[in-house]
Amino acid sequence: MKTKKIINEGGAAVDEMLEGILAAHPDHIYTVAGSPRAIVAKHGPRQGKVGLVIGGGSGHEPTFLGFVGKGLADAAAVGNVFASPPPDPIIECAKAVNGGAGVLFMYGNYAGDVMNFDMAAEMLAMDDIEVRTVLTTDDVASAPRDQRESRRGVAGNVFIFKAAGAACDRMLSFDEVERVARKANDRVFSMGVALSPCSLPQTRKPNFSIGEDEMEIGMGIHGEPGIARGPLKSADAITDELMDKILDEMQAQRGDRVAVLVNSLGSTPMMELYIMMRRIKQRLDAEGLAIHSSLVGNYCTSLEMAGASITLMHLDDELQALIDHPCDCAMFRVA
Repeated sequence: MKTKKIINEGGAAVDEMLEGILAAHPDHIYTVAGSPRAIVAKHGPRQGKVGLVIGGGSGHEPTFLGFVGKGLADAAAVGNVFASPPPDPIIECAKAVNGGAGVLFMYGNYAGDVMNFDMAAEMLAMDDIEVRTVLTTDDVASAPRDQRESRRGVAGNVFIFKAAGAACDRMLSFDEVERVARKANDRVFSMGVALSPCSLPQTRKPNFSIGEDEMEIGMGIHGEPGIARGPLKSADAITDELMDKILDEMQAQRGDRVAVLVNSLGSTPMMELYIMMRRIKQRLDAEGLAIHSSLVGNYCTSLEMAGASITLMHLDDELQALIDHPCDCAMFRVA
């Protein structure tokens, strides 16, 4: 049986979504002429500033294009649903935001994205545009600790992009922006749970199967296999399972500060996210860790998948200042 979606034609869903986003946020973003999948901030790029280009597949909104704006990303290259953008829009993004100080590429660690962004970087080098890349690898479930560099990038992108974008907005050097981006990535930890599948607009069929009374811990945002499938547990038990792994990875000390993200994978309502947030606060209080700031809602989704993820960013003074730095994006703002 096919799923129900408010779409016209599956193959047109991404481009029609982009038309709607541009209609809703004309003061924040525009598309490069002749390249509708290259989304650029109206007020971010400027001469002498390191340009920040992010990007990836559609279906994760507001990631990626929702974080384009002054103080965060300067541009986002948009791919088809769960598919990497091809090199052309990536190149157009980089050219549009190049202020002569270099361009930083940031995106989740997925093979297709790596291939296409690397190809774009090679072509931009022929135009004397220096590009560097920092991959996001915050998904603690996707590889062992000693293989951190092979992990996936998931909802922790929000904090990692935020820190890097603030560094760019403060006109830091290319070396400093890259250092900040890598530091932020090293101090962000995410883990999720899936309760039901999503379906692609083109097929309107579930992209994986899971029992009515089952959950899967550690499933990826494209339906990649997790680390454990079993009976659905209570909110506190699920939160504890995710937090146990994250806290073990983070290795924080009593008195340390964190930023918290409780993220819906698409269809999980705010009520359930705040029930999880309640338990996260209890766990952090027990560990002697202070919550500096928290985000609860849809930040990195997987179409209509039911489930949620928890992200902690282990803060120090530098990272706290960067995530507090003002930004004004199409779908995200910090005053």
